Amino acid sequence: MEHQSSATSTWQGGGLADGSGTTTLGTGIGGEFAMSWKARTEGAGGHSSPEELLAGAHASCFNMALSKQLAEAGHPPQKLETRAITTFVVGKGVTSSRLTVRAAAPGLNDETLQKAASAAGEGCPISQALKGNVEISVDASLA
Repeated sequence: MEHQSSATSTWQGGGLADGSGTTTLGTGIGGEFAMSWKARTEGAGGHSSPEELLAGAHASCFNMALSKQLAEAGHPPQKLETRAITTFVVGKGVTSSRLTVRAAAPGLNDETLQKAASAAGEGCPISQALKGNVEISVDASLA
């Protein structure tokens, strides 16, 4: 089975430092995300960055993979809350993606969570796309 996803980005008003743009997801969910170099390198408020969108993609992908791992281990999750922090370094690009998850599931113990989180961190498709290029870390704890 194959599924394609899309997004559209528009850039205007000049070069990298003085231009700005927007990105819209193909589904239209979330509206337009304003983008700028300043937001990408300094975290300027009100604008997003490709790395922020990557963080959202990685966190959601990881949650899906972890929910599968936990369900297969007999602990379908009640709630998974994952924060992804991507690091962008000028001249190097994206250097890391840190995933921090708090998991709640009936009967779940730390050993089972760590094993499932490790497998999810290695196996989610976004992790697979980043593998070999970006340092990925997972910090999992019980809620």
